[in-house]
Amino acid sequence: MTEGLRERKKRRTRQLISDVATGLFLERGFDAVTVAEVAEAAEVAVNTVYNYFPAKEDLFLDRSAALVERLSRYVRGRDKGESAAAAVLRELRGEVEAVSPTVGLMAGYDRFLRVVHGADALKSRLWHLQQEQLVHLATTLREETGAAADDPLPTLVAGQLNWVHTALADAIGREMTAGRAPAEVSREALVLLDEMEDLLGEKVLNYAVRPPA
Repeated sequence: MTEGLRERKKRRTRQLISDVATGLFLERGFDAVTVAEVAEAAEVAVNTVYNYFPAKEDLFLDRSAALVERLSRYVRGRDKGESAAAAVLRELRGEVEAVSPTVGLMAGYDRFLRVVHGADALKSRLWHLQQEQLVHLATTLREETGAAADDPLPTLVAGQLNWVHTALADAIGREMTAGRAPAEVSREALVLLDEMEDLLGEKVLNYAVRPPA
């Protein structure tokens, strides 16, 4: 479906506000910048900012929906004969090998993390997003396997896969904040993924295998 003029204008306005806000937060810190200042710099009304971003935290973490759905998307897209864990590990390895910004392997990621670590509101929001990701994945696993409502396995497996994702992100974040080169961190992150896979039990590794036919 072709994007209409109205939709294109709204998308551009949203991106403009997000870009302006991010620039201000990186320059001055999250707590030091007000929504009114973002609106003024973007040359829009304060109400317009809130129409696109319900909370100030959304201005900086403006891709939260993609984060929450990420692991579920990997599971739903798994190959025939592939388990949920295998799909998640495959996708994460691919992104790490590609030195992808989606896993924090990019120049300037340290600046992003410093803003997050300097604001309690952002740290709290990130924690809540991780919990939403966990719940979303558990729901997806339950749907994909047809598990009963009282079956604990979807939640338990989701917890393990969410741990892999979170531990990987934390490790990459620490090294990028220390000033390491993305390609160098990528190589170490691949080793870490192998170590985490070794820690997963067979029940997790073989859960939710997509039928071959």
